[in-house]
Formats: sequence, C-alpha cells, structure tokens
Amino acid sequence: MPLDEKEVEHIKNVLVNTKISLAQNDAVKLKELSNLTLHRASIEQDPGSITIAVVIYTLSKLIERDDYKRTDNWPRFLKKFNAFIDLAIDAIEKQDKEDFNAHLAEARKTLESLSLNMKPYIQEVLRKASINKASKIYEHGLSLEKTAKIIGITQWELTDYIGQKASPDLKQNLTLSAKARAKTAMEFFS
Repeated sequence: MPLDEKEVEHIKNVLVNTKISLAQNDAVKLKELSNLTLHRASIEQDPGSITIAVVIYTLSKLIERDDYKRTDNWPRFLKKFNAFIDLAIDAIEKQDKEDFNAHLAEARKTLESLSLNMKPYIQEVLRKASINKASKIYEHGLSLEKTAKIIGITQWELTDYIGQKASPDLKQNLTLSAKARAKTAMEFFS
C-alpha cells in the first residue's frame, strides 16, 4: 500500500533533520526525532520506521556520551551514513519501500562498523536502543510477542526492561495485602 503524501513528507523531515542534528551533535534533537517515528512503527509495524527509531536513538546516545569522539573516522562515517540517508529519502519519494528499507539497513550497518575497537560497544548500544524502542511500541498497545518479533529481540529482554522501568507508584504495580486480596476474591465470586 503506497504511503500518503503527508507520511512521505514526515519521513523525509525526520531524515533531513537527523542529518542536521548529527552535524550539530545535538543528542536531544536526535532523541526527539527517534520518538517521532514510534507512532508509525506501532501502527504500521513498518521495518523502516523501526530501523530509523533505533538508529537515531543509538546516534543520540553516542553523541550524548561523547563516544563519537573516540573514533578517528567519525567524519568519514557521517559522509557515508548521510549518503545512505539521502538514498533512503529518494526511495521513499518514489514510494519504493524495498529500496527505502535496504538503504536504512545499510545506514545501520555503517553505524555498526563505525570503529573496530568500539564495535562491541556500539552493538550493545544498538541492542539497548532496540529494547528501549520496543518498550515504547509496546506502550502503544502492540502485544509483547509481536513487539519483540518486529524489533528482533526476545520477549524476555523486553519483559525484563519493562519490569525494570515500571514505576512502583502506579496502581497496577502495588501489591495488595492478604486481607485485601481475600476481600477482592470474595467480591468476585459473589
């Protein structure tokens, strides 16, 4: 199904602003841009939107922690990454979802190969970004199983993350006393 013109413009806007934010080393703006893709990812379960959200969030973390400064080839990475983003923009304008997703996948691979000495670290940041974004998609109402599957993580990873970030002051997270549980059970069966 083709995207409407408004959605194409939204995706282009996110990608163009990602390039600008990268050039300015603006981690906050990158996080905002990552979150802008979550709604579509949760509704459409679109791999491209998910890849965009994860990659942009990962980049925000690398910039936020100044990790990008530990690589000698950051300028070369930006040039290559931005080239794939430009190709993705061209593909989405032509409504070519297959090429769009392929160019985004290449942009992600470029990020994964940013630095040999940082490769395990970057892969870990990507994994954590995937889990973080999965939890946000799950909050939009997608099932745990489906969310884990489309993001490419295990249900256990997602469940563990959701459990860690659950707020104890939320009513559903409070433990009832034995007396309150018995009263609730009696009301249920009467």
